[in-house]
Amino acid sequence: MTEFLASADDGRRITALDDGSGPTLLVVHPGGGDATAWDGVTRLLVDDFRVVRIRRRIYVPGADIALPHSMAVEAADIVAVAKLLDSPVLLVGHSSGAVAALEAALLDRSAFAGLFLYEPPLPTRESVAGPNTGGAGARARAALDGGDPVEAMRIHLRDIVGMPAPVVDAVFADPDTRARLTAYAAAQIADTEAVDALGVGVDRFATLETPTTLIEGDLSPAHLRERLADLAAALPNARVVTLTGQGHVAHLAAPDALARAVRDTAAQVLQG
Repeated sequence: MTEFLASADDGRRITALDDGSGPTLLVVHPGGGDATAWDGVTRLLVDDFRVVRIRRRIYVPGADIALPHSMAVEAADIVAVAKLLDSPVLLVGHSSGAVAALEAALLDRSAFAGLFLYEPPLPTRESVAGPNTGGAGARARAALDGGDPVEAMRIHLRDIVGMPAPVVDAVFADPDTRARLTAYAAAQIADTEAVDALGVGVDRFATLETPTTLIEGDLSPAHLRERLADLAAALPNARVVTLTGQGHVAHLAAPDALARAVRDTAAQVLQG
């Protein structure tokens, strides 16, 4: 593995993890962690693909997070990396990383041969963390600004993501998991705010012709599957793939299933 370097429009250095060789996959990791979150999936792909995992700027350890954070900034970072890669490029995004990937495809429609988007939490009919969640976004922000990142992440997982409260309690009972999640609390809350700042609606995707595979888990929270269905209806060239027995974290629970789905998409888009 090597480190890939690019420069953002604002002069900031963008880094990525660069593994393997072959057709190019550019991966945008989900919130609540960093580029290593996709280690398990990457290991199953690098024999046949070059896998470049961008380090999203707000999730780099010690990052100075400028508020309000913007998905436009992340989209520009992704395009800057893509321009330095061999074409064709399949852009792979997960959760909020899939939102950033989608915005990158809108920003530069020629940069990507295809999209692979795993449950992007888009505000299709309603916000992600607004009144429909009991103001969870504002409550998470207040907890974070009040010096309680643990409570901020509890609110995020329970009231925004939609994980059952007993599951959230079990997650935070493990000291290592709790420490990992709270380390990224500031980034995660800013990330969610940036998604909601896009505004409600998906009309802007109606002319995005890029071949798109939308991935969902049949055990994922209902709102994520509903948002994905709304996006699928708006995109003119999209298909939906359902991972049986999986939720929003198949990259951890079933990396083999997720890697197979990536391979299938790549075969259609990059090698077909």
